Amino acid sequence: MSKLSRRDFLKIAGLTSGAVAFSQLRPRFLHRQIAGLPNVLILVMDAMSARNLSLYGYPRETTPNFQKFAERATVYHAHHSGGNFTSPGTASLLTGTYPWTHRAFSLAGLVRRDRVDHNLFTAFSSHYHRLAFTQNLYANYLLMQFAHDLETLLPPSTFSAFDQLTSEALTGDPMIAQRAFEGFLFQDGVPPGSLVFGLADRLLLRYRERRDKDKDDPNGLPRAGENALFFRLDEVFDGVKSTVDELQAHQPYLAYIHLWAPHAPYRPSHDFDQKFRDDFQPAQKPESRFGDHIPADKLISNRQVYDEFIANVDAEFGRLMNALEKDGTLDNTLVILTADHGESFERGVEQHVTRVLYEPLMHIPLLISLPGQTTRQDIYTPTHAVDVLPTLLNATSHQVPEWCEGTLLPGLSGGQDDARGLFTIEAKENPAFAPLKKATVSMVKGNVKMIYYTGYESQDSFEVYDLESDTEELKDLYPARPAFVKAMRDELLEKLDSVNAPYRKD
Repeated sequence: MSKLSRRDFLKIAGLTSGAVAFSQLRPRFLHRQIAGLPNVLILVMDAMSARNLSLYGYPRETTPNFQKFAERATVYHAHHSGGNFTSPGTASLLTGTYPWTHRAFSLAGLVRRDRVDHNLFTAFSSHYHRLAFTQNLYANYLLMQFAHDLETLLPPSTFSAFDQLTSEALTGDPMIAQRAFEGFLFQDGVPPGSLVFGLADRLLLRYRERRDKDKDDPNGLPRAGENALFFRLDEVFDGVKSTVDELQAHQPYLAYIHLWAPHAPYRPSHDFDQKFRDDFQPAQKPESRFGDHIPADKLISNRQVYDEFIANVDAEFGRLMNALEKDGTLDNTLVILTADHGESFERGVEQHVTRVLYEPLMHIPLLISLPGQTTRQDIYTPTHAVDVLPTLLNATSHQVPEWCEGTLLPGLSGGQDDARGLFTIEAKENPAFAPLKKATVSMVKGNVKMIYYTGYESQDSFEVYDLESDTEELKDLYPARPAFVKAMRDELLEKLDSVNAPYRKD
């Protein structure tokens, strides 16, 4: 008999707890299945910018399978995230509220305690089996907050090739364990919190990396950032398919699947390595005053590998969709494909830990396929991550709660409203429970976008772009047309004053 690893034990334990919930609720599920309630499958690809997808006109053919899926979906061309990194972006998607409301805008931030019950899983009735999984430990903090509304919460290592996530063995207080071990003692890339145990953990990890290196992974196994979780992309998608298969006998279900790729480190498999060794030259842009002085040639080189990793993800997504179509799963399943935020390779800014809020960081994909849908619908009206929750609730015959700040998506029972302001917030340097005084706030209205920087310099500043005529955000309209932007500036500042009011001490 082969030895059962800790990862295998945790995987079985997670699936077993789900099986118990399945068996207890199965009669009610079968009744509801007859009533025709659709299943819901949400697929979140971490750090996937719409600006790098051929689906949205990118010159490199990064997403042929997304494009195939789009032929049976509603495609949103101007969809924006709640923030420029995981915590605010994921929290806005899962709560239908902006970061200044849920307050999860710091690194590894949490939703404020009195709003924990205001989330997608609570809003879905108990008639649905609610399952969640993420490979991103920042997103897992949020899922652990919502665990009481989940029948199944799979641990981050469930589909890993190997891992050393010590916290998963400590079930008494999993959130504290994850913060103490993965977030402090054993975090890779920085001096470990424990020079003795941290060094031993790191040496073992390096040994396992070398031992498990595969010829199909010339860049090394993909890994979840600086956390000791390594995976093979095809195995992850196979795991997603097996999880969906497991859910079929217990419909209806809501499955939230948040994958790491194409987040850095970008490690495409052999079939995609060097796929885009070409002459493509992105638009040259001046370095932002908040940039990290990364040379343009390095940004171009890393963009290439990122694009290859996206193409790798796209191929696995296509394989998953083909399998779900073949076995009939898509006939009664509403599928959402989106991201938590984007990625940057411009203005001296790489990846997404930055103060800026340009479109590569906040313009994310959104495709929604209804059960049995066979035609494509394209929506160009600006939309936001907060709109996904109310739309899904409406599509599954649930009531949209009053605390939700989003509206129904156009094309799916919602209307076009170009006068509505859509906000993205970067405030990781600001205390979570204080007025937003050190932050970047973006507001999109129709084709116009305003960016407000406050608290970074001696004087606050604004930028304004016409996203229709200036898609690369190269011509700042604010200095030349102050009268044109006055109403928008006043609206943004009034909104910020309003949301800051509850946190003022005076």
